[in-house]
Amino acid sequence: MGPSLFFVICFLHSVVALTSGALMMFYMKDIYTFTHGNEAATKILGSAPHDQLLIRTSDSFSGLLLFTIGFLLFMVAFVKDRDFQSFFAKGCVALHVSMAVWRFNFERRVEDLALDWLRQLVGDILLALSWVFFLVYSWKLKYD
Repeated sequence: MGPSLFFVICFLHSVVALTSGALMMFYMKDIYTFTHGNEAATKILGSAPHDQLLIRTSDSFSGLLLFTIGFLLFMVAFVKDRDFQSFFAKGCVALHVSMAVWRFNFERRVEDLALDWLRQLVGDILLALSWVFFLVYSWKLKYD
C-alpha cells in the first residue's frame, strides 16, 4: 500500500502542477481577473506596454516551470524505492512549508495580493500535510 499511496499523492500533485502551469502560461490575465477582480488585475498586469510584456513573460516562464515540475512529479510517481520515496516526501514537505513561510512573511504585505495570501497559505499547508500523511503511513508500515 505504501508505494501505491506514493503514486496517488504524486499523481494528484502532478495534475495540480500541470493544470496550474498550463493556466499560468496561457490564461494569466483571466486568472488574475477571476481571483483578484478587474481593478487589482489591471494593477498586477502593469500599466506600460513594456511592463505588461515583462510580466506576461515572467508569468509564462513561471507556468512553464510549474508545468515541468508537474511532469517530473508524474515521472517520480513510478519510483518504487521506499528510501527515495521517504527522502522525496521530506523534501516536498520542506518546500511547501518554505512557501507557506514566504507567503506569510512577504506576500501578505503586498496590497494587491493581501486577500489572496491566506487561501494560498492554507493550500501550501494542505499540500505539505499530504506528504506528512504519507510519511506517517510509511513509518507505520515500516515499524509494525
